Amino acid sequence: MTAAKQSFLESLRTGTNLADGGIGSLIFQLTGRLASPEFGYEALNLSNPELIKGIYSSSLAAGATILTTNTFAANESELAAAGFSSRVHSINSSAVKIAREAINEYVSEYTAQETDFYVVGSIGPGAPSIEDYTSQLESLISSGIDAILLETFSDIEILLSLTEKISSMPDAPPVIAHGALDPGVGEHQSWPVEPAEFVEQASRAGAAVVGINCVAPWAAVAFVDSAKHSPVVESGDVLLSAMPNAGGFERIGHRFLARANPEYMGILARQLGDSGAALVGGCCEVHPEHIREMSAYLKSRTSSIGSVGHDRSTAKKTGTFGAIDNRRANGEFSRKILDGDFAISVEMVAPTGADSKALDLRARMVRELVDEKLADAVDITDGSRGLPLVPPGDLVELIRSRLGWHDSDELEFIAHFAGRDLNTLAVQSRLMGYQLRGIRNVLFITGDPPKMSPTYPRSTAVFDMNSIQMIRSTAGQLNSGRDFGGNPLGGELESGTKFTIGTGFEPEAINMVLEIERLEAKIDAGADYVMTQPVFDTSAMSAIERFRDSIAVLPGVMVLRSKAHAERIAHVPGVNLPRSVIESFSKYNSKDDQAKVGLDLAVEQAHSYRSEGWAGIYLMSPASLGAAKQVLKTLAE
Repeated sequence: MTAAKQSFLESLRTGTNLADGGIGSLIFQLTGRLASPEFGYEALNLSNPELIKGIYSSSLAAGATILTTNTFAANESELAAAGFSSRVHSINSSAVKIAREAINEYVSEYTAQETDFYVVGSIGPGAPSIEDYTSQLESLISSGIDAILLETFSDIEILLSLTEKISSMPDAPPVIAHGALDPGVGEHQSWPVEPAEFVEQASRAGAAVVGINCVAPWAAVAFVDSAKHSPVVESGDVLLSAMPNAGGFERIGHRFLARANPEYMGILARQLGDSGAALVGGCCEVHPEHIREMSAYLKSRTSSIGSVGHDRSTAKKTGTFGAIDNRRANGEFSRKILDGDFAISVEMVAPTGADSKALDLRARMVRELVDEKLADAVDITDGSRGLPLVPPGDLVELIRSRLGWHDSDELEFIAHFAGRDLNTLAVQSRLMGYQLRGIRNVLFITGDPPKMSPTYPRSTAVFDMNSIQMIRSTAGQLNSGRDFGGNPLGGELESGTKFTIGTGFEPEAINMVLEIERLEAKIDAGADYVMTQPVFDTSAMSAIERFRDSIAVLPGVMVLRSKAHAERIAHVPGVNLPRSVIESFSKYNSKDDQAKVGLDLAVEQAHSYRSEGWAGIYLMSPASLGAAKQVLKTLAE
């Protein structure tokens, strides 16, 4: 734990924090017994504290930093019905104690990170009057909780009254007010109270954090997307929270499906964080396996808000991100993007197996590109689509060996660099290895989740650093002669790296506002160029048009081989392939004719981007070097 622990609200303001999942549903899973007067879940704080501590420990190990107490129904009236009227204080105080013990044991045994952990007192509905919560509130507050969570309230008037009561109590901690607001499904959805209005009401009642819980995942997303436009949220006076269930049926096509597996909950957590939720967690059926995925996905989009920014125009003049003249020597691609000349990079997908023929094919591809002067760089993917591919750095060395390139490269290599698989130490170590091996051009990406390839054994994503953080640390620290900890590299500032730094962009992203915000952050962090996903409707490039004066932009051009290939690409996330393009392939039956359609489209796009003054092109031609060469030869004419 840090020497000076941040307050709960201070921590929420630094980025999206992760709470645990549903305690009640996990108790049921572990014991097989439903909650009843004879088997009260809250009474387990006294009768079986090790069970409750084990639940907390598993949540902490999965990545949660906020624990909710096992006190959902530990108010005076509900405990009296179960015969525990005299044990309100002991049940609630024990819950806080168990959570603190779990945190202390976890910190001492499993983590050396400076991470702050918090305990939030859970209070659910069910008492007949506001006064019936008094003993529970006093017990939780006197036990030193960091916040009070009022959760699963469908009666908003009671929730607001209870919020007002807590806010008026001496030494009251922050109140998190959660409504179980269900807008329904189908075409006639209707909130019982509009999210923005609910936030305003809860704010007036004294809540510091307002949100939703015990609803379907899609409802949580809809709530945050709507509530974030509330004036008190936009001003920063109120923070948003969402803790959905793992289930809930949603109409997808003509079916009602529940798709909330752990991976989906991870994606959901990142989406909630991107939309502005400061606190996310889970309710019913959200267990440690879901929390683990939520933690991994949240790490992949760690907020850069509050970071020190840089003016790229000033940086290029002053060399803030390393000596520009030195980086021109990284290769012809680097020189061209820094000088404003049209640059061409061809994508190479690394092999998965040990077949030497795969290496021979890729070495021959590089050799032909060099001999025919068709491209300035080859960029090598890093575990795309969650596949275990040969690492880019290793593939570069193998190609060099086959081509006999010992002293210098005749073509610039660009190593894609995914943060998914590496912790912070490993990121810096690999980059320093690249520097010493003469790989001086890296394209940072956050990385596709491992589960994108379901045929491989389960792998754990790391996501210590996202693409923005890796760009900032490389441009602002390594290229300036400092390691990630701010210490001189090699004992001298002169030993700094000189990486040319690239990044990615999706011109047709579903959440374009977020995609633009991330691009601005990447430019601010020190990126030199950006390569886009393949675009088949060139009008989509208007989304990035205004950034052409700030960074070199290379639109993605993909050579489609056939109608079947086009249909597969149409399902790739971030790619929008118009139906008209697929229909253009349908006019022809032969493979050769369909291949020509794809080739002609790529040639047309490549020439269009050059004539429009873009910085270059990023050419993708899966499994077809011949087609790539045909496109490039037309540019060389």
